[in-house]
Amino acid sequence: MEQDVLYKVAMTMIPKVGAVTARNLISYCGGLEAVFQARKKELCAVPGVGEVLARQILDSNALRLAEREIEFLEKTGIRPIFYLDKEYPDRLRPHTDSPLLLYYKGIQDLNALRMVAIIGTRKPSPYGVHICEELVEELKSYQVTIISGLAYGIDVAAHRKSLATDIPTIGVLAHGLQQIYPASHQHVARQMVAHGGLLTEYPSHITPKREHFPMRNRIVAGLCDALVVVETGKEGGSMITAQFANDYNKDVFAFPGRVKDKHAIGGNYLIKTHRAALIEEAKDLAYIMGWEAQQSAVGVQQQLFTELSTDEKLVVDLLRKNEGAGIDKLTYESRMTGSCMAAVLLNLEFKGMIRSLPGKRYMLM
Repeated sequence: MEQDVLYKVAMTMIPKVGAVTARNLISYCGGLEAVFQARKKELCAVPGVGEVLARQILDSNALRLAEREIEFLEKTGIRPIFYLDKEYPDRLRPHTDSPLLLYYKGIQDLNALRMVAIIGTRKPSPYGVHICEELVEELKSYQVTIISGLAYGIDVAAHRKSLATDIPTIGVLAHGLQQIYPASHQHVARQMVAHGGLLTEYPSHITPKREHFPMRNRIVAGLCDALVVVETGKEGGSMITAQFANDYNKDVFAFPGRVKDKHAIGGNYLIKTHRAALIEEAKDLAYIMGWEAQQSAVGVQQQLFTELSTDEKLVVDLLRKNEGAGIDKLTYESRMTGSCMAAVLLNLEFKGMIRSLPGKRYMLM
């Protein structure tokens, strides 16, 4: 067991220490291990940590609990991903309420090129299930990863259709990975591990609780580039997730429905109040996201290539090999300075050769 992993997991086992306080502790103490070696006076100097919390940190059995958790992770093939790790989702990283640590079991890259969250009511109409499945099928040509919460209704319909059409799909759970909730979705969950993944911020022993689901929803919203509401009432988890997505400046879409239809009230409200764009098919989403242009610009790209500078050609070649690469990776592999790379990327954007993605990543048009 790596000592580094032990402290990463242990950090989340300290009672009453959330993500913001944990980041302050790590920063002020000078590292993960230093938090557990700090004296009470040093802990009290950290913003957000008073005498009571400092005593809890000193008296907690977080390291022992972490050892037990890591044993389970190693047996079950679950990966702990810390917010400073390169595998941590770039789309989540900028948000102050993002989890300190994620537990992940699966094969799909959490920084995949395009992420679409599909959510909705747990009791959809047959029509709602139909348009959900139709949307998933239409999105296949855009090389997306589908995200949802593995709940009853629209969530599991989106996951099942993704599996049926060979689209990677990730389920974000409101409990530890020692179990699957609801239990009737265990078979779907097993398939998802092999064709996508299961993700949670909760240690293995944590069971589903009412307060966990709104917290789960912020991860769904934070992970995606676009969030689609299929059917929902005016209150509930889908509306909470849409609000998170709005707060995170994500593109939100909603299918419209008949006036006063209980399944359409939430979606119609989001559209009416300009919290979501109206969507009727995947092409609507692709148009707003700029994804259609990416598929049709190959000829223009090849034509422009001969007009690029040596540095610009180098960056284009790197993006052909590493689609969706971040600015740090491009700078390292090109051996350019950071300022030079920033200028080259800006020029390529002006020329319509590349477009920027969340997390300071880039792809060819």
